[in-house]
Amino acid sequence: MKLSIVVPVYYNEQNLVPLYEDIKKKIIDVIDYDYEIVMIDDGSKDRSYEVMKSLSVRDKNIKILRLSRNFGSHAAVLAGLNYCTGDCAVFKAADLQEPTELILDMVEKWKEGNNVVLAVRKGREESHQQVFFANFYYWMVRKFALKTMPKNGFDVYLIDRKVIDVLSKLDENNSALTGQILWAGFKTAEVPYTRLARQIGKSRYTLKKKVKLVMDTLFSFSTLPIKLITSVGFLSFVGALIWGVVVLIQKCLGKISVQGWALLFIFQLFSFGFIMLTLGLLGEYLWRTFDSTRDRPNFIVEEKNF
Repeated sequence: MKLSIVVPVYYNEQNLVPLYEDIKKKIIDVIDYDYEIVMIDDGSKDRSYEVMKSLSVRDKNIKILRLSRNFGSHAAVLAGLNYCTGDCAVFKAADLQEPTELILDMVEKWKEGNNVVLAVRKGREESHQQVFFANFYYWMVRKFALKTMPKNGFDVYLIDRKVIDVLSKLDENNSALTGQILWAGFKTAEVPYTRLARQIGKSRYTLKKKVKLVMDTLFSFSTLPIKLITSVGFLSFVGALIWGVVVLIQKCLGKISVQGWALLFIFQLFSFGFIMLTLGLLGEYLWRTFDSTRDRPNFIVEEKNF
């Protein structure tokens, strides 16, 4: 068998040498089967690509891809999966926050006949803010989109060649790769681990990227946004109908006066805000539909070294 380790790289020049040494010590020097490491430079502006090339000189089993710009983690991993040649592939982050030896446990689960193996967090050595956001995101996904999402979520996973081929055919824009893996529904196993605190460098996973991840997941795998608009619209219609009946009765009874202007103004302001929100959400759906029809690739490989 052959194992592919896919590593997306974005401003990780300080992590790459320790990462490779950790993989060599805990994986390469232990296993008795073939391997390859596929590193993808996702538009880094530091020396990440130069460090990757130096590592490929040390180990001929390292493949290097350089994307033309920053396409995001989803696209970078997809690029690695398209170019890997292993019987199974495992996603490995470059920040050393997941124990590398976890890969061995995942391979054993795969050998048992599972197409997908998820590394599920049982704890996190991170700030309360990061933990809160992660838990809230995965709660939303479980509640409104993908019921099979593990309670504490997952970032690291192993998939076999059958799943890799499916993900390559999906080729979806503005989506979440983790969601696609769960949506595919293949036989899945889980391996628990504790996510470690970051020791080298700083995370480039900004608030903007986190918000985009939430939107991509909900718009791609849930009907929540549309149902929310429909529900609020229905409640607004019922409220307006009741208010209209009350006003009509008061008019017939001669109780209507100039009073009530402020309430009417507030109601109209709320209605206008809701209409704009509705147009924004519908615009998101239209944009994603338009973006898919253009059939642009998820990534562009500028250079490859293997």
